[in-house]
Amino acid sequence: MLADTVPIYPLYALLFVATGLSDAEVSALFAIWSTVAVVAEVPFGAFADRFSRKWSVVAAGVCQAAGYALWTVLPGFTGFAVGFVLWGVGGAMSSGALEALLHDGLAAVGARSHFGVVIGRVTAVGLLAQIPAALLATVLFDAGGFALAGWVSVGTCLAAALVATRLPETPRPEPESYLATLRSGLSETARTPDVRLAVLVVAMLAAIDAFEEYFPLVAHDWRVPVALVPLATLSIPLAGAAGAALGGVVRLPPGVLLGGAAVLLAVAGFVGHPAGLAGVAVFYGAYRLVWVTAEARLQERITGDARATVTSVAGLGSEVLSFAVYAAWVYGGVVAVSVLVLVPALFLRRALGRARSASVGQLGGPSG
Repeated sequence: MLADTVPIYPLYALLFVATGLSDAEVSALFAIWSTVAVVAEVPFGAFADRFSRKWSVVAAGVCQAAGYALWTVLPGFTGFAVGFVLWGVGGAMSSGALEALLHDGLAAVGARSHFGVVIGRVTAVGLLAQIPAALLATVLFDAGGFALAGWVSVGTCLAAALVATRLPETPRPEPESYLATLRSGLSETARTPDVRLAVLVVAMLAAIDAFEEYFPLVAHDWRVPVALVPLATLSIPLAGAAGAALGGVVRLPPGVLLGGAAVLLAVAGFVGHPAGLAGVAVFYGAYRLVWVTAEARLQERITGDARATVTSVAGLGSEVLSFAVYAAWVYGGVVAVSVLVLVPALFLRRALGRARSASVGQLGGPSG
């Protein structure tokens, strides 16, 4: 909750414009952010496996806090660019490390089968944090402008890092060298068919979340007044949180569920009515449920010690595949995105099948 209750999130694009940056400069900043995320994802996953997953999560919060502090102290293209580099590095440090830390911690106390339930709750809380973040952004901006929102964001990230120091880390065998750890994770991803397919599907599902950036535009295109857009789209993250929370317990075929949600999204796109936002919310809830289920099944299939590295490969894939979502939006809007959602739906039964018995009870059976 602390890691995602960051009031600068709803404001940073406005901060860039208010500072005098051009559209080209803002786009360049986003390009820098994406590039760092792609380049750093797997190397920092291996770093977490080789050294410490817990301290990778802690360092991620510190890096983000440093980035926002830089934005606040040195507003301008250079300060924003370095801040995005720090944010990208922080995201890469926590991606994979958090899932691996949680999975091995549960396995150490004989609760491996609860991973789907717990990661679903973690995801749900992250989505629900958008609500206090938006409220804080409004209040803080009125009281002290971008600077106050920036410093409070620094504080929430540091608080999250402080809490992360209290997470238990399961002792592991004496680690290999960094390069050996990196090779081990990449090798398991490439050579183990079940892991490779699960990584691909998780990457495709994670990439779909890029559609979230367009929810306000969807509402605007469907004739929702600008002043009502935040309220009209509030149900979408709430539905996503509900779906994520159910991801480890609901016994429904994920391929059918995601396919049906994609069809509903397409219908809403064809109609183009404000009421269609309810369909978007249902889609997003179902999508988050499936994503959590797929993430849990991926963690179940990883058998080596380079768990964070393998998970980071999926994160890298999602960063690359998200460009397909951007392209789909440009060429066909909501309907094109719904067609794209059908692609991972076709692979889900094979990718998530043949679960080990340890997870059957939580993830809905061998064909779940």
